[in-house]
Amino acid sequence: MSHGDREASYLFYAGSYADSAEPGIYLCELDRRTGELRAIHGTDGIANPSFVIVDQEMLRLYAVSEQTAGQVAGYAIDPASGRLSRLGTETPTLGADPCHLALRPGPERHLLAANYSSGHLNVYALGPDGALREMTGLVRHEGGSVNKERQESAHAHSIVPSRDGNFAFVSDLGTDQIVAYRLEAGKLARQGAVNLPPGAGPRHFVIHPSQRFAYGMNELNNTMTAYAFDPADGRLEAVQHIGSLPDDYDGENYPADIHLSPDGRYVYGSNRGHDSIVRFRVDPDNGRLDEPAWTGTGGSWPRNFAVLEDYVIVANQYSGNIVALRRDAETGLLEPAGRSLAIGKPSCIEPLGTAVAAGIAR
Repeated sequence: MSHGDREASYLFYAGSYADSAEPGIYLCELDRRTGELRAIHGTDGIANPSFVIVDQEMLRLYAVSEQTAGQVAGYAIDPASGRLSRLGTETPTLGADPCHLALRPGPERHLLAANYSSGHLNVYALGPDGALREMTGLVRHEGGSVNKERQESAHAHSIVPSRDGNFAFVSDLGTDQIVAYRLEAGKLARQGAVNLPPGAGPRHFVIHPSQRFAYGMNELNNTMTAYAFDPADGRLEAVQHIGSLPDDYDGENYPADIHLSPDGRYVYGSNRGHDSIVRFRVDPDNGRLDEPAWTGTGGSWPRNFAVLEDYVIVANQYSGNIVALRRDAETGLLEPAGRSLAIGKPSCIEPLGTAVAAGIAR
């Protein structure tokens, strides 16, 4: 395969809701010329690896095992094939249903985890080989909010570190808060919180490349929130709540994932029920959002997605397929590429990069 062919081959991992005896983490390929998708190989041995992340060096992958007795696991990535090999055994979270992971930037190597059902947060030290070592931090959120079915208790849905690694921001769907923590010597020290409208249900969160703004997806009231962000002290201030749905849609919907375009000009969110990706333009002066546009995801229940320069890759959980949408880098608008990959209950898309960048021979 030529260098040009390998540049056109974009690789990503997909997590899913799978039994431990069947493949649950897949290495997949997107042909950027045609939009064609294919699974290269799968890895079994872990139950419900519903969220996966890859480190900056593209040498290690970490996965949750979303179960009542929650666990996390680490893998080494074979640089020649992308195949995964376990780094030690699964590590307990001491919480229930871990659903999100993040790696702390900087020299102090830590893995962060959020447990949805129990409201626990974890910090794990990592060894030189990337293997999980001791749990250095454990925090449990408490409280609830107005939605008695979904907010009967705290539900930590994501944990996102700041770009300097000094802070971590936790979206708690159960308490309607974004809770800010200072990361100190592998511990989480509560810094403050932003209260969202009752019943909002914050789920996922991203920080803008400028570090002046941040954005959150709210699952229970179909909104996205724009925040002013001060990176020096980790302070957030909500400046806008904007609907994630078209005005003429009145069906059931639960927003899920959120991502920025690589250049920070657009923010995208997924709508489960409306089954769409919404695109907003980011005002570079104040971070507010406008000009929404919606594109169907070619499947049901888009739980998670990834934004590339030229594509958005979507995991449609209920319809069991992964779909590629072409992305216009100038306008941020999306259109179906007409290709779909069948994978059982896909729940996460984690980009690895081109075959050239990843060093994987295709």
